[in-house]
Amino acid sequence: MWQAIQARETGRTPSNSFANRLKSRRISSLQLSNRKDFVSPHRGSVNSLQVDLTEGRYLLSGASDGSAAVFDTQRATDSEASSGLIAKHKCVFSVDKGHEHGHKFAVSSAVWYPIDTGLFVTGSFDHLIKVWDTNTAQAVVDFKMPGKVYRTAMSSLAMSHTLIAAGTEDVQVRLCDIASGAFSHTLSGHRDGVMSVEWSTSSEWVLYTGGCDGAIRFWDIRRAGCFRVLDQLVTQLGVRPPILKHTAVNSKVSAEKSSSGGKNRLKNQHGKHTGSQNMKGSSSTKASVEKSRQKRLHPGMLSTLDRATAHYGVVTGLKATNDGMYLLSAGSDSRIRLWDTQSGCNTLLNFETGRLQTSKAIQLATSDDPALVFVPCMKTVKAFGMWSGRTTLMFRGHYESVNTCCFNSTDQELYTSGADRQILVWSPGGSVEDEMVQNEEVTEDKDNWSD
Repeated sequence: MWQAIQARETGRTPSNSFANRLKSRRISSLQLSNRKDFVSPHRGSVNSLQVDLTEGRYLLSGASDGSAAVFDTQRATDSEASSGLIAKHKCVFSVDKGHEHGHKFAVSSAVWYPIDTGLFVTGSFDHLIKVWDTNTAQAVVDFKMPGKVYRTAMSSLAMSHTLIAAGTEDVQVRLCDIASGAFSHTLSGHRDGVMSVEWSTSSEWVLYTGGCDGAIRFWDIRRAGCFRVLDQLVTQLGVRPPILKHTAVNSKVSAEKSSSGGKNRLKNQHGKHTGSQNMKGSSSTKASVEKSRQKRLHPGMLSTLDRATAHYGVVTGLKATNDGMYLLSAGSDSRIRLWDTQSGCNTLLNFETGRLQTSKAIQLATSDDPALVFVPCMKTVKAFGMWSGRTTLMFRGHYESVNTCCFNSTDQELYTSGADRQILVWSPGGSVEDEMVQNEEVTEDKDNWSD
C-alpha cells in the first residue's frame, strides 16, 4: 500500500487509477460486516432500500408492515460503538400504520428526492403514493392510484421536472408531479400491470418500464407513445463496438459509395432530362409509402413490434448502468439480460443465474469499478461480472428470500434486505490501516532477519 501511495505522490501512477484500484480491492473483499449492524424496526418483509444521492449517508427502507424508516449509515446510535464492539445503527425515525398519515398496507417502494434529503416518496398496496417531509415526518402530498403500487422512481438527472414514475397493477404508467400535486402524464402501452420502472441515467426525459406482460418499453415523456419495445430475439453479439472502429467502417463505406457514384455520374446526366417528371412522381409516391409504413410500424401503435417480449414472464427488475449505455433486466423466467439502450438489442450475455423470485419485484444494484451486478437469488445474493456474466462473489446471510440490493459507492458497502425482516451490511474485509500495518510488519521482519 505504501508503495502505491508513493507512486501516486511521485506521479508515476495517476490519482484516478489509484482510487479505482483501491475501490476494486475493497469491493472484491466484501463480507458480512462485523463492525456495523442495522437494528430493523420492521415487522415484515423489507421490500425497498435506497441510499440518498446527495450525501450517500442516509438509508431509506420500506417494509410490508406498512412502515418506512431512515438510518444513518455513518453515525452509530448505540454507546457500544465507542468500546470497539459492533456499532448498532438504530433508525433515526420511522413512520408506520400508527402514524396519522401512515400507509395501511405494505410499502412496496421507498425512494429519496434526488436533490435533497428533505423529502422522500413511498408507494404502497393501499393504492397511495405519499411524499413525506423528512424534518417533520409528515405527509405533504398524496396521489391516489388506480391499483396497488409496485414501484416508484425519480430521475437523478432531472433539472426541469419533479416527476414520480409509478408502476401499478393497472396497465398504464402514471407520472405524478410533486409541484402541482396531480398527474401530468399517462403512458399507455402495456397489456398487464407494470412491476418495474427505471429512469435513464443519460437523459431526464427517457423512462424504462417493465410489465407483467414480459415487455420492456422505452418512453420519451415529451411525446406520445413509446419509441421502443425490446425484443429478446433481436440480438447483437457482445457489447457495443468502439466509436473509432464504427467511424472507420462508416468512412470506408462512404468512400466506396463516392467512388461508385463518380463512375455512374455520366450515365445519370445523360438520362436526367428525359425522365425527370417520372422520377419526381415516383419519388413522391415512395416517400408517402415510407411515411405511412413508419407510422404503421411505430411501436406505440398496433403493429408486430408492439407485441415483442423481453422475458418469458414478468419483468421483475430493471437497472440502468451509470453511463446510460446499457440496461439490465431480470424476469420471472430466472433470466438476466443486458440490453444496449442505443440499438435496443439483446447482447446475448449469459449470466450464471439460479432461481429468481417470480411473485414480486426485486431490486438490482451495480458497481462501476469493478463492473459488477448484484442480484437477489432466493436466499443468497450473487455478484456477476457485467461483461462476463460469471459469478465472482456470493453472499449468504439471510434466512429467507432476499428482495433488495443497494450499493453505497461512497463507502463501498452493500446493503441487502429480505423476507426475514433484516437489513444486512456487507463491508470490505480489511481496512486500509490494517493493510498498512501488515506491510510495515513484513518489512520489519525482513530487516531483522537480514541483520
